[in-house]
Amino acid sequence: MAMALAKKLLAFLLMIALLGVSMPAVYKVGDSAGWTMMGNVDYGKWASTKNFHSEDVIVFEYNNEYHNVKQVTHEDFQSCNAGSPIAVYSSGSESISLKRTGHYYFLCGYPGHFQGGQKVDVLVTPSSSRSSTDSLTSASYASPPSTMTMTITPPNPIPAKNSVSSLHPFQLWLSLLHFFFWFTPSDFLVGRIHHTVQSALSTPRLIRTRTGSAH
Repeated sequence: MAMALAKKLLAFLLMIALLGVSMPAVYKVGDSAGWTMMGNVDYGKWASTKNFHSEDVIVFEYNNEYHNVKQVTHEDFQSCNAGSPIAVYSSGSESISLKRTGHYYFLCGYPGHFQGGQKVDVLVTPSSSRSSTDSLTSASYASPPSTMTMTITPPNPIPAKNSVSSLHPFQLWLSLLHFFFWFTPSDFLVGRIHHTVQSALSTPRLIRTRTGSAH
């Protein structure tokens, strides 16, 4: 089931790439680091490596005990003013849709965080300029499809507890009979084997009779 679903998903993505159909991309701000003061993340450099288009989504993930997200104007962004934001987000996980083209300015409103580099300028271009691969390259946030591993266990070998030398004579002859019956479908050969088995079974009785007469 998982393998079939993965194949359908791959075929769908290939169809999109071939037909040039654009889909909104999802970008996690800061990639694996998220929205933070730790690690000296350069959010300006992060944004410069992305191609944002209208209808794309950016995701802020952070610890809301120490951070928030404020969208501000260009003037407030330049002057480091978080006092009159356009919008404030503080849930710890925000998905913001980029509905229009142009610049979006975001910063953290906690004291000293803007000066520490927790700010980002997102430039959005028209969706008509989107490449068909832009949606696929946004997989830095999306999880890769799971794969299914198939393990084939070979059948257990027949345990060789008894060697040929330890078999009872009757069991040994019976095993040989089965072997030749399946692999040599000759009536004559099977008849000869039956005759040999009968002779083997009657031999112990003759020995016992002679031994008894000797006493």
